[in-house]
Amino acid sequence: MTPLTRILAATDFSAHARHATERAALVSKDTAAPLDLFHVANLAPLERLRQFMGSTPGELERQVLDSAREKLHGLATALEQRYGVAAGTQAVTGALLAELTKEIDSLAAGLLVCGAKGESVIRHLVLGTTAQRVLSTTSCPVLVVKQAPHEPYRRLLVPVDFSPASLRAIRHARSIAPQAELVLLHAFEVPFEGKLRYASVDQNIITYYRIVVRQEASQKLQALCDQAGLSHTETHQIVLHGEPSLRIIEQEQEQDCDLIVMGKHGQSVLEELLLGSVTRYVLDESQGDILVSV
Repeated sequence: MTPLTRILAATDFSAHARHATERAALVSKDTAAPLDLFHVANLAPLERLRQFMGSTPGELERQVLDSAREKLHGLATALEQRYGVAAGTQAVTGALLAELTKEIDSLAAGLLVCGAKGESVIRHLVLGTTAQRVLSTTSCPVLVVKQAPHEPYRRLLVPVDFSPASLRAIRHARSIAPQAELVLLHAFEVPFEGKLRYASVDQNIITYYRIVVRQEASQKLQALCDQAGLSHTETHQIVLHGEPSLRIIEQEQEQDCDLIVMGKHGQSVLEELLLGSVTRYVLDESQGDILVSV
């Protein structure tokens, strides 16, 4: 298992972001990876206020950054008191994605943690959430936090499609939750099944093809476990017929998983970027947190 190097938690001081920083602190405590808190202030909405107050751009920026640093310091103090984790803090002004990318590169962060929603309702409606836009551009794994954390992750659902992204997803899952149980899920659909039905192919033949595909998938899943060095005691393997996005949400609930780990690239289920249908659906419909591996 590759150890987690450094955690960067992005916050806009909203409630969702607070949950994200708390989860980041829990992961930091569990993995001993250093934690940094990061805030990017957008000055554009305050420009009219600056003109009304008669202040200079430099004065406004200084005031905004002073306020953000004070909030970050208070947040870091609260996290240290609750979790025993000392976090670094950094506040800057600029474009969110550009500044996040620079900070990830500067710290060589191995994990970015952010909330599932931000403060801007308009941004959410027009461009998607900040988390969604970050996920489509970042070069390191991103943990999207939906729930207030109460304990370390216990049980992780990892959908796999047997591409190289599947092995990376397993390793990233292990790196942030080394003690958690893994549930590996492969959801399959028989190629051309719809066309076979349309052509009135006998149901027994279709069922036979399903059995063959399931057997092949089960063998590949075991081989993937062996390649990842996973033991039978720490993993649970599931192969199901059905539409992948629906099966993922279904199994999140049935297996009582508190984190879904999905690859950002792959061959079939996971081949699309975040704005692809499967990942978007899982992000929208899942109850728990999601780690997007890269």
